[in-house]
Order: sequence, then C-alpha cells, then structure tokens
Amino acid sequence: MKKYNEQRTQAAFSPWIENVIVFSRNCVLRAVLSYLKMVSTVFAVTLSVTLLHLASGASLGTSDPEAPPTVTSSPRPLGELIHAALLSKEYLGHTPGSRGTTTNPTQAVPSIRESDPASTVMSPGILTTAVTSSAAPQAGQSGFGSAVTSPPAEEETTTTLITTTTITTVHTPVQCNASLSGMEGIVESPDPLSSSSPFSPLECTYSITVYLGYGVEIQVKKVNLSKEESLTILELGGTVPELLANETLMSEGQVIRSSTNQVQIHYKSLKQANHGVFSFHYQAFLLSCSFPLSPEGGGVTVTDIHPGGQAHFHCDPGFEVRGHEVATCLNSTRPKWSTPEPQCVAVSCGGWIRNATVGRILSPTLPSASNHSSGSNLSCHWLLEAKEGHRLHLHFERVALDEDNDKLIVRSGNSTTAPLLFDSDLDDIPERGFVSEGMSLYVELTADSSSIPLLLALRYEAFDGEHCYEPYLPHGNFSSSDITFPLGTVVTFSCSPGFVMEQGSGVIECVDPNDPHWNESEPVCKALCGGELTEPVGTVLSPDWPQSYSKGQDCVWQIHVSEDKRIELDIQILNIRHNDILTLFDGHDLTSHVIGQYLGSRERFRVVSGGSEVTIQFQSDPDDSTFILSQGFLIHYREVEPNDTCPALPQIEFGWSSSSHPSLVRGSVLTYQCQPGYDIVGSDIITCQWDLSWSNNPPTCVKIQQCPDPGEVVNGARSVHPESGFAVGTVVRFTCNQGYQLEGPNQISCHGRDTGMPKWSDRSPKCVLKYDPCPNPGVPDNGYQTLYKHSYQAGETLRFFCYEGYELIGEVIINCVPGHPSQWNSPPPFCKVAYEGLLDDHKLEVSHSLEASHQMLSENIALAIILPIILVILLIGGIYMYYTNVCRWQWKPLFWKSLSHTHSYSPITVESDFNNPLYEAGDTREYEVSI
Repeated sequence: MKKYNEQRTQAAFSPWIENVIVFSRNCVLRAVLSYLKMVSTVFAVTLSVTLLHLASGASLGTSDPEAPPTVTSSPRPLGELIHAALLSKEYLGHTPGSRGTTTNPTQAVPSIRESDPASTVMSPGILTTAVTSSAAPQAGQSGFGSAVTSPPAEEETTTTLITTTTITTVHTPVQCNASLSGMEGIVESPDPLSSSSPFSPLECTYSITVYLGYGVEIQVKKVNLSKEESLTILELGGTVPELLANETLMSEGQVIRSSTNQVQIHYKSLKQANHGVFSFHYQAFLLSCSFPLSPEGGGVTVTDIHPGGQAHFHCDPGFEVRGHEVATCLNSTRPKWSTPEPQCVAVSCGGWIRNATVGRILSPTLPSASNHSSGSNLSCHWLLEAKEGHRLHLHFERVALDEDNDKLIVRSGNSTTAPLLFDSDLDDIPERGFVSEGMSLYVELTADSSSIPLLLALRYEAFDGEHCYEPYLPHGNFSSSDITFPLGTVVTFSCSPGFVMEQGSGVIECVDPNDPHWNESEPVCKALCGGELTEPVGTVLSPDWPQSYSKGQDCVWQIHVSEDKRIELDIQILNIRHNDILTLFDGHDLTSHVIGQYLGSRERFRVVSGGSEVTIQFQSDPDDSTFILSQGFLIHYREVEPNDTCPALPQIEFGWSSSSHPSLVRGSVLTYQCQPGYDIVGSDIITCQWDLSWSNNPPTCVKIQQCPDPGEVVNGARSVHPESGFAVGTVVRFTCNQGYQLEGPNQISCHGRDTGMPKWSDRSPKCVLKYDPCPNPGVPDNGYQTLYKHSYQAGETLRFFCYEGYELIGEVIINCVPGHPSQWNSPPPFCKVAYEGLLDDHKLEVSHSLEASHQMLSENIALAIILPIILVILLIGGIYMYYTNVCRWQWKPLFWKSLSHTHSYSPITVESDFNNPLYEAGDTREYEVSI
C-alpha cells in the first residue's frame, strides 16, 4: 500500500516539476540575451560617436571641387563634441549664432552674441542618430543635411544633421518729410537711417490734406521727446495758421481735431543723436458748421449742421426777425453759414428802420382796457429807408383787420403826404405786394381794442435798379439760377410737405431792363382741409397751419401705401381745443376701426396701423363761444414693414431694462432700473399699447450728487456747511441741549464714490441725558462678569456668572438706573458652593447601587427556586418513561426469559479491499441485520 501511494504521488507531481524546469531555463536564456543585446547597443553607439569624431576631424571626406566651399572646423575632443550635441536640443527655438548652412554638427550650438533687432523666422536644427540592420553602406546625403556612414558591419549607425535657416525682414525707413492726402494714415518719427547724416539735428514737416468739407482727427499713439526737441501741430486753411497742440500739451491717447481740411506736423531736434520718437494715427471726419446762436428773444431750429443743412430762426411773441430767417451751411475749407444770425427786435408800435435790407413788420399787442382811457385808438407809424439807389418791395404775408375799426395805409415816400399805394378801406390785398418808387416806404396802422385779434405780418426786401427783388414763399422753397436776381433770372418754387401751391405760378422770371420785375407773382403755399395722400412719406397739417384753424372745420385725409406695408403716424405736435376732436381710423373710411381719438394737448407720440390705409378726421366745434387761437397739429407719416411689436427702444445710459416678454408684443412691460449711485427720472415702467406705441418715453438715469438728509437730532441741533443741500463735501456738525450729551460722532461729512451714491462718513449721533455713571460693583468670589469696566453709563447692563460647582445667589443681570448719582437697581450677586446638589447626587448614587443589589438578590432567589423544580420535573419524567416501557412486556409469559435471552443488535460493516473502486472513492456502506 505504501509503495502504491508513492507511485501515485510521483505520477501527479512529475508534470508540474517539468514545467518549472522549462520556465526557469527560458528566464535564464532571456536574461542572457537581454544582456548581450545591451552590450551590443553600447558598442554600436560608442563606435558611431568615435566615427563621427573622426569624420569631423577629417572634413567628412573629399568634397567636389566645383561645389562651393563649406565651413570646416578643427578637430575637437570627444567630450566637447558630445556636450555640443546635447546642447543642440536645449537651444531649439533660439536664434543661431551664425547664418547660412554648415556641415559641422557643432555649429548647431548657438554662440552667445548681441541680439539682432531685425525680426527673424528660424527653423531649429535637429541632430538624430538611428541604428539600422543593413549590410550595404548608404551614400552620403547633400543639400539640407549630411550623413556619416560607418564601414560595413552587421549593425550600421547613421547620424543625420538638419541645419538651421534664418530669414531677416527689413522695414522700409520712414521719411523725414512727407505730404499725405489719404483719408487715413500713420505719421511716425523719422528713421535715423533715412536721414543724410544720422548724427545731426533734424527738422521734418508732414502735411496732411483731406477732402474739402472734412477735418483731420489725430490720435497720439506714442510720444517721447527730450527738452531739446519740439513738436507742433498746426491747422492751415484759415487766415493764419492756428496752433492745435505742441509737445507740452501731448499725451498718449489724446485726440486732436482740426476745423479745416489741412494740418501740418512740424518736428525739430537740436540733438546730434538719439532723437526722440513719436507716432500719430490720423483719419478724416466730416466737418460741420458751428451751431448757430439763438437770437435774444427768439430761437433757432437746425435740420443739420453739416454742409447742406439749414437753420431756421424765429422770434418769441412780441418780437420780429431782423435779418434772414433761414441760413444754409456752406461746404468750404471751414464750413460756415450762408448768412449771419438775425436779431429779434421787440415789436414796437412804429419806428424808423434805416438801411433796410430784409425784415418784417408785425402787429403790436393791443393795450388792455385798464391801460388806456375809453375810446383811445392804437396808432403806429413805420418809416422804411433802404440804401441810396435801392428800392423796397413790401409783401403781405398775413393780414387780418377789423373792417370797421382797423385800418392799414402804405405810402411810397417818407411822410404822411407821400403818394398812396394801399388803403385797406379801399383796396384788396395785392398778391404781388408793392414796390416803392424811391428808397422809402411809409406804413400807418390804426386799431382799437376790439375783441377781434389783430394780425399783421408784412415782409420787406431791398433791391437795386438792375435786379429784381428777392422772392419769398412762406412754407416753401425756391431755386434760382442767380442768387443776386439780375435780368433773366428764373426762379422755381416748391411747397413744403403738407402744403399745396395756390394763387400764382411755380416758375417766374426777372424781365424788363428798364424796370426789372418778376413776370408773375409768387405763389402761396397753404395747408388745406383734407386730401388724399398716396406717397410713401408725407405730412398732414391742420388747416391754415402754422396759423390757427377756424371754427366749424370738418376735414378728412385718406392715406394709401403699398398693400404689403403698414403706416406709421408720428404725431409731433398736437395742440387743439378741448371741444375739437382728432380721430384716427385703421382703414379707408370713417367706418373703420378707431385706433386713436384725441382732444386738447399731448406730447409727441407714434401710432402704427394694422393695414395699408389710414383715415384721419379733424372736427372743430362750430358753436364754440369761447373760441381762442390754437396751434393745431403736425403729423408725419411713412410706410413701414409689417410688424406686430412696438419699436425697439435704445438702452438708457447708466441703467438697464427688463422685459416681461421675449419680444415687444402688445401688452409687454419694460421695467427700468439705474445703476447704484444714479436716480431714475421719468416713468420706470412703460407698456406696449394696442396701437404698438409705448405708453411713455424711456426714463433717464441721473447721477446722484448728494447724500440723503441725515435728519435732525432730538434734544439737540445741527449746522450744515454749506447750507444749500447735502452735496459731496458737505459737513454736518451736531450739538446737544443742556443736560444732554452726544452719543456718537460730533460731525459727519458727505463723501462721493465712483460706484454707488454718495455716503455719509458715519451714522448720525444721538443726544442722551447726561447722568453720572455707576461704579463697578465688583466681581463676586468664584465668579466673573461680562464687559468689565470701571464705570457704566446710565442705561447700561451688567451680567454675572459663577464657576462650575458654585451657585449664583441674587440677580443675574443688574441695570444702571439714571439719576444723580446713577445707581444699580439691585445689589451684585455672590457665588455659593452647591452642597445640596452634591448631596442629591450622592443619594441618587446610593439609590442606584441599592436597586442593583436588590435586583441581583431577586435574580439569585429566583434561580435557587427554579433549578430544584426543574430537576424534580426531569426526575419524574425519567421514572415515568422507564416504567412505561417495562409495563409493555408484563403481560407476556416469557417476558423475563425473553429478556434474559435477548440478542444485542450488532451492526455489520463490510469494508472492501483497496482495489475495490467503492473504497477508493471514499464510500462506506453499513448493513444492519435484525434477528
């Protein structure tokens, strides 16, 4: 059996032992091969470096005699060569010390030299070494790199050198003097290489000229000059050159603008070398006329201040324009207005106007009944005198007189006895006006204080004997072939938008050399009551605009544009009486949907139609007994693309807006807010209305320049310096009444901030009753107090604490009651040892121990009683089971005999031999036989 087991064990472990032996043998072989391979690699590298060293000393063999000479170097030690090869990788990206190409690998290492100011583009050199397994040698390479090949061997090493190429960019020198005419360019300080002698004083002039009507804007990019250098910028084109800036007034980022189209930059240096530098960027910008001054007692409205724009002057009620009412901005070297600003002269009842050229005579305001006696009349007399050799033309612009009480007389002369030209009681108002026979006109006006308004507007123009007078068309324009209006001059008239030409010809000509005059009278431009408008852009005016409309008007305007467009109405002026109505219909007739109905006055607003047609109706009350003059309305319209949103509003400065909807549809609400330090002026909430107009104009954010009112101090007073408001820098000082003292600073000041509103330096103080302080009552033994001080002001509190193991007896918090002197409301507490607490703890521990001992005793007693009972029960159960089994056999006769001859049951176990497969499997079978 033992031998058999050994054989089985040997058979089981033999394959495993063989695998271990094979694995160990393979590991040893691999280690030996790796070592041999490493040794061969080291040998190959050493051989390559040695050959490279020999090749560099021998100039890499024989070169072609026709090839250009190459740079060679003397043989260098092997350590230095390896060091240079390693450094070549470290210097990648650096400018090489030498330019060109070289076949010497050591030249790839840059030498330390002074940096070249020229910009370069460089390709770094790379030195590589490769190990190949080729039996045939490789030929040397030429061109960009060279190769060194070792003699034929089993393993061949090849070294490749890639050279570095440097490209240098040279800037064109800046000239010292130049004339520039481009709309944009750069002016730089001269290059020292561009001058004849770099080491000599410099004086350069740069002239810049742009198109007529444009100016030159110069921005200072760089300026660095010494005291021996000067730099000036002059403006040319005027009567004399004007200095715009010099070196003392220049700084980087500064912008300098000229008012003409010519600028000259002059630079001068007294230094022999190292001249200063400067750089300017210039560009052309559109020039404009200066904004015209408003005449005293009047105003001006400007359409555009650039060339071609116009300025319209007007005077306040009670004043008349003396001079030209319209001036045009002319394009020139320095744009200017065609005529000087006129004057507004107070309307007086009569006067003597000498050297009259062009102007108006207006009706004066009638005196009230309290200023004159009953029955007295207003009588005014004007004498107009032109220059010698000139005559006057008088044009009737507006005349409204009471037929019974008012009278207007015009005479050709300088007195009341001069020949009569016009009498309002006898003649109708002439369309062409009158021309004086000499150089004078005499005008008389008489009126009473009747309730009918007196309107009078007469325009006069002076002209000589070889020219026609200057024509005039109220609410219109004219173009002329010659602005001096000699013989043969043709004038063409056109009315302003919203007006219609009536009563005259659109084209007139100056005729008759003996008595130059116009062949036709000037037309009249009048705002009509109603009409049909089909242009994409137009104007709707109240009847008789700009004069007041009359009673009982019922006007209808119909506007038609392209079918796929909408109409935007811009109501710029709306000033009608409260009994009159302006209605807007979204359609072609008066039965269409009403999109707006307005009475009285309203600020400018816009309305957009839902279709391509709009009807406007204006009705004035015919039975208005309190009829007064009113301005009327002015509406501009234009066709726009269909849109169901309100027009986008610009962002407000120093603030932002938030919308209730992603798009500005009807009902959208915009809420505006200002940045800290700014206050909103206007409505902060606006709504997109049904007619696609905004309910209000956007608000504005205004910088808050003062602190809020710090408030008065109770039982005291304050003084503010300066007294007006609380602007930044204001100082407020506080004082208290007798018996009170300040609690806080005695003065505060208002400080400004870059972000946010101005702020006070501190909080305002308070005036409190002045009482003697309470002394510190002392710290209790075995305790402490918070906020320990020597004394406490009236109203202050003090809190006490005890250490652990001690009990606080008394008030925990006491107050300092104001008085003379102040006293504590309670004596200080003291700390007492907590004996009762310790006794209670001891009693609790004793009770806990007694309870534990009682519990253990109860458990022992229970165990002593239960265990005997269990033993008795087990004993009784055993006896019962025993006698139960015996009694089963007492009725059998052979009980005792059988009992004495009973055979014991012995299990028979059959075990097989080792050769039994059942045994080998470890199975055991038992057989039991009962007899």
